[in-house]
Amino acid sequence: MPLNRPALSLGAGPRGVQDARRWVVDTFRDMGRDDLVECAEMAVSEVVTNALLHGAPPIQVRVRGTREHPRVEVSDGSQEAPSLPTGAPDLASIDDFDLEGLDDMLLTFGRGLSIVARASDAWGADIEEEGKTVWFTPASGFSEEDGAPGIITGAATIDATGEQAADPVKFHLLGVPVRDYVSFHNHFRELRREVRLLAMANEADYPLARDLADVFAHLGRPLTLGSVREEIDRAQDAGRDTADLEVLMGRAEAREVARFVELLALTDAFAREERMLALARNARQVAFQTWFLSELVHQADGLDPERWSEPPAAPTTSAGSHSSAARHSSVS
Repeated sequence: MPLNRPALSLGAGPRGVQDARRWVVDTFRDMGRDDLVECAEMAVSEVVTNALLHGAPPIQVRVRGTREHPRVEVSDGSQEAPSLPTGAPDLASIDDFDLEGLDDMLLTFGRGLSIVARASDAWGADIEEEGKTVWFTPASGFSEEDGAPGIITGAATIDATGEQAADPVKFHLLGVPVRDYVSFHNHFRELRREVRLLAMANEADYPLARDLADVFAHLGRPLTLGSVREEIDRAQDAGRDTADLEVLMGRAEAREVARFVELLALTDAFAREERMLALARNARQVAFQTWFLSELVHQADGLDPERWSEPPAAPTTSAGSHSSAARHSSVS
């Protein structure tokens, strides 16, 4: 059964570390994983302390994954990657910790992520446009060695707007509903991060995760281009409901987006089978996303831009339920 509990928002100061520890302990005990409580508590204390000392608000902690493979994530608003540990600290000095005061917190924790490495089967940091997430899968006991190596992901995918596309084409996406685009961008970002972390932490149990992560990284450019996000931001600031977007992509790259349409349908199927943490898309999301991506494919083939048109009220079908169904219900 997937875990998708609401995140816990943390305030500044040592109280945030205490709150995170208690919440993670309660969560693991509620799911019947008492065998992981000790390592989860120790590791989340270290990660949250680092976020408080070196990160930026907002800071949140959540537990995701499944009961068999739970994963603790601590997110903050800084894109600065954590320093990977260079050695293993002596855990004997932190067996009995007390976080009532700031001095105690600084003396007990904040000494790098070696503790996390020794308390985890896998761990790392995922860097995104809005900040970073430090994650770990707690072990059933502390390692006597240096522990699991940390993995930094995501940094290379942030807004690669400087790349020159081969055979560049300027694509026009007309009448894009701002709220639908923002929803699509957030949905894509969550899926991209989820498959990337599954590939890092549980690839043996999710063999498709690595392939899905590679495809998301390669084909998600029209959603992450800085120029597109800037135009959406301008539309929001001006109170406009729609925006006309221009996307510069290579013709071959745009045609490959057809695979992205298929991939999103595949993740929907996984979500309905509770094999993904993200929820399956609703009918409107499917209609908009299919139109948006299919426009790139069809314009790459020389067709004129077609403006988005609203789907009928309360649609009961999936992709292609709007008036442009004939053009966008499938891509080749």
